[in-house]
Amino acid sequence: MGTIKPFRESSKASLNSSHPLPVTSSTARFETVNVSHDFKINGYSLNKGMGIGKYITSDTFVVGGYEWAIYFYPDGKSMEDNAAYVSIFIALVSDGADVRALFELTLFDQSGKGNHKVHSHFERRLESGPYTLKYRGSMWGYKRYFKRTVLESSDYLKDDCLSFKCVVGVVKSQTEGPKIYSITPPPSDIGQQFGKLLESRKCADVNFEVDSEIFAAHKLVIAARSPVFRAQLFGPLKDKDTRCIKVEDIEAPVFKALLHFMYWDNLPDMLELVGAKSRWASTLMAQHILAAADRYALDRLKLLCEAKLCEDIAINTVATTLALAEQHHCFQLKAACLRFIAMPENLKAVMQSDGFDYLKESCPAVLTELLQYVARVTEHNVLASGFGNMTFLDGSDLNGRRVKQRLY
Repeated sequence: MGTIKPFRESSKASLNSSHPLPVTSSTARFETVNVSHDFKINGYSLNKGMGIGKYITSDTFVVGGYEWAIYFYPDGKSMEDNAAYVSIFIALVSDGADVRALFELTLFDQSGKGNHKVHSHFERRLESGPYTLKYRGSMWGYKRYFKRTVLESSDYLKDDCLSFKCVVGVVKSQTEGPKIYSITPPPSDIGQQFGKLLESRKCADVNFEVDSEIFAAHKLVIAARSPVFRAQLFGPLKDKDTRCIKVEDIEAPVFKALLHFMYWDNLPDMLELVGAKSRWASTLMAQHILAAADRYALDRLKLLCEAKLCEDIAINTVATTLALAEQHHCFQLKAACLRFIAMPENLKAVMQSDGFDYLKESCPAVLTELLQYVARVTEHNVLASGFGNMTFLDGSDLNGRRVKQRLY
């Protein structure tokens, strides 16, 4: 005769099966929305004797979507105390049910000693949790806040004035679960679409002649990207012939890079653009593109070139890059170049480069800033070794003699 296995064994077998159980999760988040309110009572003595249960109220203030106010009772709130104590409460004055909140109440010491009277619910929240206000008019505070005779002879009362500060923190909660349904939109491809338009030359309505090379483009695209081209194509002083515009003082590969950016919104491949696998040639091209970007107010392209040049800072190109940064107001790139040159292991080698001569001739003022960087970097070394072996940026020693620089 067969046997019947208990159901619990079947259940255990299913839990130990090779098929993983689906896992779900959620997170309950609780936080407080905190707001402070300052409340001053000028003319405290004028409110004495107003009657037990009578109060002075602050203006209302909003915390966590609810309105609150401070109630101060000069003669106390309870008849049994016979006006011997002052009372103070923070009240919920708008509609609400089971509003959970934390409170802090401070009475300022006006003598300057900093002995403030502080009652903080925030510091005791692990002991008792937030206070729950059941309905409109619910209060938190103290019936016997301060004995009146003691208060009136204390440093808390000055020039017949009391100064309070209260902090209300309303508890807010939300439960977050996994997003079961979501649609991920594809990344923008507008640059690719405009790039293909440039490559196809369809509907092109303007030609640019650069070094005898012709580049076809679209007036609206060019004008939208560059305010300089916008003025040249559509401004009151536009060129007489806007179908073919001759561009001076710029090389064809550089202008090609400008067009590439205005359509594709990114930098072209520098190595492909210069036709060589040379880091120096790539840096030189980036320098030319940066200058052209500044000329045509292509600010994003200018920053992209700054970033590229910053990545490629090297001994043989940093001086010309620094001169370029100075001339075109590239402050971040300028700072990076100054820091690089000022490093003890780089300074002498950079001073031997042809670019350093160009820097001295084209931007002599920047040498003063370079000296400041060098002074900061080498201060401790200079103090330790003295000035006997120092060489100045113009290549001379303390006696004005030219010194042959060596690479180390």
